[in-house]
Amino acid sequence: MTEVPDSHSPETLRAEFAAHGQGHVFRFWDVLDADARRRLVRQASGLDLSSLLRGYAVARAAQSQPCAHMEPPAVEIAPESGGNPERFRAARELGESRLAGGRVGVMVVAGGQATRLGYDAPKGEFPIGPVSQRTLFALQAQKIRRLRARTERRIPWYVMTSRATDAATREVFARNDFYGLPEDDVFFLCQGMVPSFDFEGRLILDRPDHIFENPDGHGGAIPALLASGALDDMYDRGIDTLFYYQVDNPLVRIADPAYVGFHAQARAEASCKVVRKHDPAEKVGVVARCDGRTQVVEYTEIDDERRNAHGPDGELLYWAGSIAIHVFDREFLRRVADRADDLLPYHAAAKAIPCVDAEGHTIHPKKPNGLKLERFVFDAFRAAGRVSVVETPRADEFAPLKNAQGADSPATARQALVDLYRRWLDAAGIALPPGTRAIEIDHSRVDGPDDARSLGVSRAEQARDAILIDVGGGG
Repeated sequence: MTEVPDSHSPETLRAEFAAHGQGHVFRFWDVLDADARRRLVRQASGLDLSSLLRGYAVARAAQSQPCAHMEPPAVEIAPESGGNPERFRAARELGESRLAGGRVGVMVVAGGQATRLGYDAPKGEFPIGPVSQRTLFALQAQKIRRLRARTERRIPWYVMTSRATDAATREVFARNDFYGLPEDDVFFLCQGMVPSFDFEGRLILDRPDHIFENPDGHGGAIPALLASGALDDMYDRGIDTLFYYQVDNPLVRIADPAYVGFHAQARAEASCKVVRKHDPAEKVGVVARCDGRTQVVEYTEIDDERRNAHGPDGELLYWAGSIAIHVFDREFLRRVADRADDLLPYHAAAKAIPCVDAEGHTIHPKKPNGLKLERFVFDAFRAAGRVSVVETPRADEFAPLKNAQGADSPATARQALVDLYRRWLDAAGIALPPGTRAIEIDHSRVDGPDDARSLGVSRAEQARDAILIDVGGGG
C-alpha cells in the first residue's frame, strides 16, 4: 500500500509553499526551536494557499479596473430633503409589523480596537455618553432593550468580534450582565484573518515563526455568520431579516422600522442607508449603479472625474454616501457566504506592515511596504436581485467615531448626541434648565420624540434618570 503523505507535515508544507513562490516563509526554519516550528506549521497549514493567491491577484487587478458605466442610483429621499412623508409613514408601519412578528435580528461589527482614539480596548467599550460616559455597547444595548419592550419580542444581537477583541468583548459583556439583555440573546462570532503581501506578492513575516495577518474586513461578517452558526440560529428563531451596523456610530437607529419597511416593500435582498456627502473628498463610499448593478464604490476606488461630477442642478452627482447601515435577507446572506471567494473579493490597500529583516528582527516601517487585504460587505450587493437605497438625515444618524481629535472624534460624536437629544426634547415640548451644556437620554426608555412625550413631563428635571443633564459643564 502506498503511504499517503501528511499534508500538514513540515516537509510537505515547505514544498507546497516553495511551489507557490512562498518558500521564504520557512527561511528561518533552521534556527527556530521546536515550539516556534510548531507554531509556524500550525499557521501555515491553516492557509488555503491557492485560494489566497487567487484572491491577492484579483485584488491587485481590481485596483486598475473601475466600473465601465456608472450612474446615480434610485434613492428613497428623506422627507427632510423633499421626499414623500407618506411613503416613510407606510414603510414605518410595515417595518413595525415585521419587528412585531419577531422576524428581525441585529448585527454589530465590533472587531476594531480603539487605538486611534488612544484607548486600549475594543472600540465598543469606548465611553461616549455626554454625561454618564456610558460606552458604545451600553448605549446600543439600551436601544435594543427599547425595541424589545416596544415589540414584546426577543431581538437577538449578533456581535462580531476579531481575534484582537474577542476575549475582551466577551469579558466586558459578562462583567456588565450583558447590558440588561438575556445572555442567550447575545451571539458572539469572530471574523476571519487574512495574511498580507509585500509589493512583489510575497507573504510577509512579522516574526521568524509567524506570517503577519489582519482581520478580513467588514465583509468578513458574512462568512463569519455562516461559519459561527449564526445563520442557523436566525433560522431557528424564525428571523429572516438582519439589520447590520458598525459599532462606532453612536447615532445609529437600530432596526429603524421605516428602513426595515422599505427593504420589505421593495422585496430587496440587501439595502443601504445613505447621507448627502459634505463634499466630493469626504471619505465615505458612494452608492451608484455600476455596470447595471447597484453597489457601493469605495472612496479609494472612485476616480477624480466621477468623484467631482455635478449634475444639471449644480449638486454632486454622486452624493449618496454609504454610512455602513444595511439590511440583509437571511437566505441572501447564506448564498453569498457559500460563494464568498467569488462574491466578496479581497481589496488591497498599501499599508506600513510589521516585518522581519534579514536577521529575523521585527521592524515597523514608516512607509507602506505591502498590501493588506480585506473584504467589503457591500460587495455582496452585486449578487442581489434587488437593492433598496434609503436616505437619512446626517444629523439624525451619522456621527462616526474615528479620530482622537478634530472631525469624527469623541467631541464631535458627543455633541451630535446632545444636539439630537435637544431636538427630541424640543419636539416633545420638554424644557431644559437654563445653561444646559450636556444631555444624555436613556434609550431603553426614550428612543425618540414620541417616547419623550410619553414620559408626561414638561421639564427635563422631572424625568429623573431617563434624562441626565449637565448644567454648566460636560459635553
